[in-house]
Amino acid sequence: MLSDKLSSPWITFTLTAGIVLAITPAVRRFALGVGALVKPGSRSVHTRAVPHLGGVGMCAAFTAVMLLAGLGDLEEIRGALIGGGLICALGVYDDCKPLNARAKLMGQILIALVPVIFYDVRITFLSNPFGGYIVLGALAVPVTVFWIVASVNVVNLIDGLDGLAAGVTAISSLTLLFISMQEGQAAVVPMTAALAGCTVGFLPYNFNPAKIFMGDAGAMFLGYALALVAVEGTMKSATTIALLVPLLALGVPIFDTSFAILRRLANGHPIYEADRGHLHHRLIDLGLTQRQAVIVIYGMSAYLGLLAISLSSLGPGVWIVLAVPVLAGVFVLAKKAGLLELKETAKEKPSDQVRPKKVRSNLRSNGMHSKGF
Repeated sequence: MLSDKLSSPWITFTLTAGIVLAITPAVRRFALGVGALVKPGSRSVHTRAVPHLGGVGMCAAFTAVMLLAGLGDLEEIRGALIGGGLICALGVYDDCKPLNARAKLMGQILIALVPVIFYDVRITFLSNPFGGYIVLGALAVPVTVFWIVASVNVVNLIDGLDGLAAGVTAISSLTLLFISMQEGQAAVVPMTAALAGCTVGFLPYNFNPAKIFMGDAGAMFLGYALALVAVEGTMKSATTIALLVPLLALGVPIFDTSFAILRRLANGHPIYEADRGHLHHRLIDLGLTQRQAVIVIYGMSAYLGLLAISLSSLGPGVWIVLAVPVLAGVFVLAKKAGLLELKETAKEKPSDQVRPKKVRSNLRSNGMHSKGF
């Protein structure tokens, strides 16, 4: 039976990648037909209108493979499928009729509550690296919702260059896949493999020069799925670095978002007000091409992913000795790249925010937002 064959994570990965590879051209034609286009804006690095909604194909492929694998009856998988579909739908709406930051954030919170309330997907404890556990108790719900919403937005915010969010998510997914296989987390392994397959299958159409963007629909779906994989996988592990693993796996977008928040607060701007100070912007300003900047960030993500895999097999306390110089290095690199600069960064002009009828020109470069959330 097909469901038996999908017990292999690599078959699941290959099947999902193949489905995305096959259906994305149809999604692209549909986006072109309905005028779902992203036009160049003041923060854009592309010079032509490009269709979006690519995330719809990824969400559909992920859902189909999970159902074919016979995993729809597992509560944690069902929560991921229903919540993933809802967050993708919210992204499609935002791609076609932009929401303000507060409305979108409220929608993300409500959708994050779906698996938490109805399917008992929760972070119930955190492992203490110095020994023992921190039981969250009543805090389990708000902590889990915060993690899901944060993951949705860090992936969304890094979606600024051709192939960037898809590639970083692929690296993060493969990192969590290897660790889940090491830990023997049977339910999480196929879900993580399918998620990695989605991004790898989409990359041929999204890498520079992109033929289609994933849009909010794709970026928010990927962030949502990654969050649930971490909650049901590494965060439930009894290892001392259970919390550190997903943080490292998503290290680049997490650090980039954290620096963006600090930078905006220091400048007296709302944290959801977009600027041109993200890591990919800085690399472009340093003279790198789009492809070079994306490959550099891939390298950073791969390094942090390999570090997470290595640390998962180390004994208590050893990871601290290794993590401190890594964090110090991150701050040094951030300072060198200008991510911590307090100077005013470029903002969009009101005139750039005009959206022609049936065409959304929301000042994005491959999903780059005119608003932070």
